[in-house]
Parts: sequence; structure tokens; C-alpha cells
Amino acid sequence: MQQETEAAVELAVTVLAVGVGAQWVAWKVRIPAIILLLVGGLIVGPFTPDALIRPGDSGEVVRIIVSLCVAVILFEGGLSLHRGELKGAPGVERLVYFGVPLAFALGSLAGYHIGGLTYPVALVFGAIMVVTGPTVIIPLLRQSALNRRTASYFKWEGIVNDPIGALLAVLLFQFFVYAGEGDAMDVVITGLGAALIAGVVLGGFGGWVMGRAFQAAQVPEYLKSPVMLTAVLIVYVAANHLQREAGLLAVTIMGIVVGNMHLPGLQDMKRFKEYITVILVSVVFVLLSAGLTPDALARLDWRAFLLVASILLLVRPAAILLATVRSEMGWPDRLMLAWIAPRGIVAAATAGVMGPGLVEAGYDTAELLLPLVFAVIFATVVVHGLSIGPVSRMLGLASPARDSVLLVGASPWTVELGRILKDLGVKVLVADGSWHNLRAARLAGLPVFYGEILSEFAEESVELAHVQTVLCATDNDAYNALVCTALAPDIGRDRVFQLAMGSTDDLDPRGVSAGLIGNVAFASQAEYEWLWERHVEGWQFSKTRITDEYTYSDLLGDLPGDAMKTLILRDERKVMFIRAGAEIEPEEGDVLVFYGPPRTSERRAAAGDQKPEPEPEKTKEKDRWSSGQPAPARS
Repeated sequence: MQQETEAAVELAVTVLAVGVGAQWVAWKVRIPAIILLLVGGLIVGPFTPDALIRPGDSGEVVRIIVSLCVAVILFEGGLSLHRGELKGAPGVERLVYFGVPLAFALGSLAGYHIGGLTYPVALVFGAIMVVTGPTVIIPLLRQSALNRRTASYFKWEGIVNDPIGALLAVLLFQFFVYAGEGDAMDVVITGLGAALIAGVVLGGFGGWVMGRAFQAAQVPEYLKSPVMLTAVLIVYVAANHLQREAGLLAVTIMGIVVGNMHLPGLQDMKRFKEYITVILVSVVFVLLSAGLTPDALARLDWRAFLLVASILLLVRPAAILLATVRSEMGWPDRLMLAWIAPRGIVAAATAGVMGPGLVEAGYDTAELLLPLVFAVIFATVVVHGLSIGPVSRMLGLASPARDSVLLVGASPWTVELGRILKDLGVKVLVADGSWHNLRAARLAGLPVFYGEILSEFAEESVELAHVQTVLCATDNDAYNALVCTALAPDIGRDRVFQLAMGSTDDLDPRGVSAGLIGNVAFASQAEYEWLWERHVEGWQFSKTRITDEYTYSDLLGDLPGDAMKTLILRDERKVMFIRAGAEIEPEEGDVLVFYGPPRTSERRAAAGDQKPEPEPEKTKEKDRWSSGQPAPARS
């Protein structure tokens, strides 16, 4: 017993280490994490003579773990589906109403005619091929930066089709298992009814009840995420008791219902689910790929290769293009959907149950089902994972790179900052809840967002995927901290900044907690009021490029002693706000922007002296710096 426990612990630790390590490496080298997860599972599994991971030795335990993980992943996917996205992605319903039957029919025909499967196995194979899967789609969307509309198509199709395909496969499986007993069709009809009841009652009504309990404050904040996770697993298990694999449909519907109830604190619960999902996806993919045996891989021959190629090049494109004929969907979106369709965990888990069951029932070629499905998974994940970025850019569907700066709070100072960023070729968006405050930004030709930046409207209207850096510069320190905390998960905590707060002492218990604020920008004295005072005094933004001839040391010698360094522009597009108290070392070619008083000559001229002090003779570069426009006086 002790030996089995130690083996289980070693298995868990190894899987976690391989999975999370693969996720980190994928982030570092900028490739889809799914590819490395699959490769990592193969390395520690069948490709190692003395395999480090043998999921087959744990038998039913691994299958149960995988199924529970899939339930949580599908629920988390359902949470991300919002009805508002359907308005911006017309034609989504066609992917379900027409795309599913077409994909099923064409996949079955390919399995029968190309793969050499018997027709019962081919039909089950076709049903499994309907599944695209949020376990793969969502990580790919996170890394590929598709525009919001196209991403909505993939999310809705993947998350909704997953349980439909799995349920279809189960019903076909039951029909063929009970074939010859006279009640096969009765079993299918009963199973379909049970699945619909499980989905609507347990999933829909259960999600609504839980949401109402949250709205009525019947669950404390610290228990909401644990209660939600527990409820998901209960609904999944209960639905599966009514009909096998109906739990997938139930938790998906549950997620959609809860995600559209506008619950207070839902964003925090979503973050919790997202973090869990990253771990679960890592674990499941490593386990499934490590569970492949050399015997299973050896069954794949040239017909398997042709079948996989037909799924990629014929079945999927034909199903999507036919399903979207005369729809409002544009050709770029249609072509993108026709090409990208990676299969994931649900397909693998379903095949893992159906394949052995059909073998036991005595169907020829049933032993090929599992390795063929895994071959499709590997091929689609690798090919589509590596090509989604280039194809989206070729079709013009990729979101622009993170190349814009979001300035929250419209003031004369932020307008001047936005103006000089615009002069440098950087995209700027100024956000404020006051139309009056935005007037100066509009007159300066800066793009503006009128409204609350933390609203649902902003979530749908502002493409955060475009934003590389955020500066919160309102007169409310607590609000600045709130915005930084809310946007940090999407933008990156190292790229959200706020103005210095009234208390510069980190240990002051009366100030906002250090763990809740963004990075303090520029300098500890750069508070809102301080910047206002400098603005009234006529301070202005200036910029200079660091070159081999005009170094950073040269610039420091020319700068007024009280000038404040604000940001560095690197490679003509990367904006790096300077963190208060941080030492900076600009590189050659960087542009340094600083905020300071007019130079001495300009001060004398402003005072009425018609003989301004001559410029320093040590001008080693033409236009060492150029000043921004003087700020208007405060009204």
C-alpha cells in the first residue's frame, strides 16, 4: 500500500512538473503550449524505455481524474461565452446547426472510405471529429491574439460543439452496443432525452440557482469559488448518472448561464477558474499523451496518414464553407474557421472509452479508433498551433501587436503626454468618464474613450489585446489602484502604472496597501497635484534620441536638475514607463522622454529678454531633443 501511495505521489509530481514546465517554456519561446505538453508527455511516456509516467498502471483512477478535469475546463469555457459577443459575430449559430451535421457526415465518410473503418466505427469516429475543444482553442487564442470577432467564432463553436460531439458519440456507441437486442433505438431515444434533461435542468437551472444564491449574499466571498467548483463537479456527476457524458453538456450550459448573470465578484471567480484550468490542461494533456503505448502507435499506417490529411484538408474546410454559405460571415473568417480546428481532451477521453467498448462488442477495426483519434489530435494541434498566427496575419484577422498606450484620466498633463507619444508614432487612447475632461484630448487629435474603463461596455469596446502599457493618472489614488489591479491580469502587472500617491511612505498604514497598487510611475513626488503645479509653471515634455555620439551621460549633463524622466521608447514601438526609484540605462537608439522646465534661454525670452542665451556648443546631434508644445494654463 505504501509503495502504491509513493508511486501515485511521484506520478502527480512528475506530471505537474512536466506540464507547468512545458507551459513556461512555451511562453518563453512563444509557441503554443499544447505542442510542448504533447511532446513532453511522449518523452516521459512511450518514447522512454523505462517510462517515467505510466498512466495505464493507475487504471480507472486516471480516467476519473481526466473526466473531472474536462468538466471544470468546459465550465470555465462556458463562463467566457457572453451573449453580447453574438452581436459582433453573426453566423455563429450556423456553425452549430449546420456545421455539426456536415462535419459528422463528412468525417464518417472519410473514416469509412479513406481510413478503412467499418461503418459503425466510422460513425463513432465522425462524431468524435465534431469536437474541436476549448482545451486547445482557448490557449491558442490566448497566444495568437486574434481579433475579438474571429475569436468569438472559435470560442462559441469549440465550447458548444464539444459536449454535442461527445454526446453524439455516446449515443451511437450505445446504439451499436445494443444492436441486435431489439431495443437499440429505444436506448438512443431515452439517452437523448436524459441528456437534454440533464443539460437544461441540472446545468441551466442549477447554474441559475447558484447565481441567485450569490446575488442574495447567501455565500460569503471567500467561499464563492470553492462553492462554484464543488457545484460544477456535483452537476457533472449527477448528469452522468442520468446519461453517460451528459455531464459535459450540463456543465457547459451551467457555465453559460452563470457567465451571463452579471454576478458581483464574477471576475475574481473567473480568474480562479482560469488559473485552475491552466494546471488542469497541463495535467490532462501530459497524462493522455504519456498513456499512448508503442503497440497503439504501431497500428498507424499509410491509410491513417491519408485519413488525418483528409480531416485537415477536406472534411473541416468543406463542412465550414458549406455551413456558412450566404451567411453574414466574411470570407477571411470563413477561411480561418475552415483551416483551424484542433482537437483536444474531450476527443481523446471519448475515444478512450468508446474504442475499448467497441472492441469488446466485437466490431472490426475498433482497435484503430483510439490511435486514429490521437493521430488527428497530434496533427491538428501541431499544424494548427504553428500556423494560426501566420494564417491570421495573412488574412488580416490578427489583432495588432501590443502597440498602444492607455492613459486613464484626461487632464492637461496626460493630454501633453499623449501628444508627444503621438509625435513619436505611438498609438494612444485617453479614457475618462467625463466628456468635458476629454475635450482637450479630442482637440489634440488623440483617440478617446468616453465612459468607465472598468465597465462591461469598455470590456467589449476597448481592445486590451492592443495595449502594451497603462498609466492611471486621475486625481483619485484609490481609483488608480483599482484600475491597475483590474487590468494587471490582462496587460501584465509589470506594465500597469499609476501616479504617486499622497503618502510616499510604503509603511504608512493609512495609505493604499502596496499589494493593491500598480507600479508607481516616474518619481515619488509625481503626484497629481504636483504635476498640476508643474503644468501651471510651464513645464513641458521633451524628447531626445540616445546615440553613439550623444550618449545618455551627455544628456544628463544638459538636462535641468529638476527634470523628471518619464519613459523610454525602444525599437520605435516599445514604450517603457520609468518606475519611481528605478535606475535606468537607455540603450543606443532609444528615445528618452522627460518632463521639465523650459530651458534657460526660453525662460529669459518668456521674461522679456530679447537676447536668449545661446544654445550649448556641444551639439553632437542635430535636434538633440525637441520640445513638446507648451501646456496651456490651467483654467
